[in-house]
Amino acid sequence: MEAKQAEAKAPASTARLKELMAGYYHRLQQAATDPGQKVAWCSSIGPAELLLALGFKVYFPENHGAALGASRMAGQTIPLAVAAGYSPEICSYLTSDIGAHLAGITPLTASHGLAEIPRPDVLVFNNNQCREVQDWFMYYARLWGVPMLGVNSPRVLGQVKPSHVADVVSQLQELAGALEDIAGQRLDPARLERAVGLSRRCTDLWQRVLELSARRPAPLSFFDHCIHMAPAVVLRGAPEAVEYYEALLGELEQDPARAAVPGERWRLYWDGMPVWGRLRMLSDTLGGLGAAVVASTYCNSWLFPALDPRDPWDSMARASLECFNVRDEEFKQAYLLRWARLCGVQGIIFHDARTCPYNTNSRFGLPRRLREGQGIPSLVLDGDLNDLRCFSDEQARTNLEAFVEQLAQA
Repeated sequence: MEAKQAEAKAPASTARLKELMAGYYHRLQQAATDPGQKVAWCSSIGPAELLLALGFKVYFPENHGAALGASRMAGQTIPLAVAAGYSPEICSYLTSDIGAHLAGITPLTASHGLAEIPRPDVLVFNNNQCREVQDWFMYYARLWGVPMLGVNSPRVLGQVKPSHVADVVSQLQELAGALEDIAGQRLDPARLERAVGLSRRCTDLWQRVLELSARRPAPLSFFDHCIHMAPAVVLRGAPEAVEYYEALLGELEQDPARAAVPGERWRLYWDGMPVWGRLRMLSDTLGGLGAAVVASTYCNSWLFPALDPRDPWDSMARASLECFNVRDEEFKQAYLLRWARLCGVQGIIFHDARTCPYNTNSRFGLPRRLREGQGIPSLVLDGDLNDLRCFSDEQARTNLEAFVEQLAQA
């Protein structure tokens, strides 16, 4: 089956996105050089709202890891971390980022004019998304002699029980006391409620953007979502994220004929991490086959419907425990099925990311259960989030073409 290129015009909001990200990194750079301001590093689904309420400027190393992958700088930085004693089998965000530090380079120089990443006053993790984030942060804690604090999350949860929530609440409140000492100020409950409220509003708007892909044709694809999710990652808890998604949602709702893939014939779901250095290739290949990736587990990771400014502690704990990665296989199967039905999905692509077992869901029989129990065919695509030595363009194209051909013959 020959793939033909399909083009779709980017939403006008994309220009605003570039301004938002530039402003975010400019403020971080200012804070890192101002003794009167504090910088906190935070894991992607960590307690960002708590940090914002205490006046920290918040930097997300996982976002930097994705930038290293998308810019394909990871290919030159991963070997440096491996030479320093880090296994090539562990998270390639981790090895990409530590290798970039060792090389003294960052993609933020080209994109936003930053000479280096902002040094932290504290590193704060929640290992709900990834166990290895604490080892990643520990490298910098040792290097710069700054404190590392965190939340150790319960894992493999079916039902989120009150005992689980109480556990995380107690950890968050203990964390807050230590952070107050570093910030040099007491936590203002009103500021925490405001940050949680803004994050919840951001969540609600981002979810509405994602749910628009239930339309036929879908206005945005997974590959578009990977771009537009940036404010939900680094600016949640800030009014700028809310304003951005209000504008993006309004633009998409006013253009009901917009198609991410012109001539859309097939509707797919992407489970697992993006292959950051091959987003364009994958988008072009699937678009040329008339296949739109209309939903994904990854871009849904920044939906936190449990957040409630009326009960910030309990709701922050519950939101961190309800995220996909800490749930059991039964929950994950039901979750994928719910989104597949919402968006009219005809097949699922499972990305088996070599260095990211925590975001790989194809290894314990889930694809087969969905195929045999629900009649949803799937493709397991070998690759990695950043290490392109684990990914073959030719093999991926062949497998994707065969998968779409399989759908056509069903």
